[in-house]
Amino acid sequence: MSMMGGTPQEHGEKIADYATYQGAQQAVSQLVQGDIPARDIAIVGHGLRSVEAVTGRLGYAAAARSGAINGVLLGLLFSAIFVLGTPGAAIQLFAGVMLVGIAIGMLLSLVTYAVLRRRRDYTSVTQVLADRYEVTVLPRSIHRAREIVGRVVAAAPA
Repeated sequence: MSMMGGTPQEHGEKIADYATYQGAQQAVSQLVQGDIPARDIAIVGHGLRSVEAVTGRLGYAAAARSGAINGVLLGLLFSAIFVLGTPGAAIQLFAGVMLVGIAIGMLLSLVTYAVLRRRRDYTSVTQVLADRYEVTVLPRSIHRAREIVGRVVAAAPA
């Protein structure tokens, strides 16, 4: 069975339908707590659509800022390698390596922006949403899963 795609039979039988992803997640949590093997459970979205929310304008300043943030992580990594590997290293070495990491991050981000600038001059976040979400379970666990979901639905307030 593949992790992506596949036929409905590979995902199992539908035991519940939810309007929100959070509802499907809660059902899966209940199933896992009820000792249904996690590998037997899937959340299948139907009516998929991609939503790209524009979060801001991208310019050289924004590119440099995001590069500096990424550079901090790069600097921390290099600092850990160089400074922690050398027991007698001074704090100035740590700060120097951090600054080099920030500079490299900014430079890479600015070069990337300069190359891609004509194609995209905004920042965004993309989400994949579905109209509904089915929780499915493989046949070997279906009877126990239906019992668990039935108890959850019966216990839910009207």
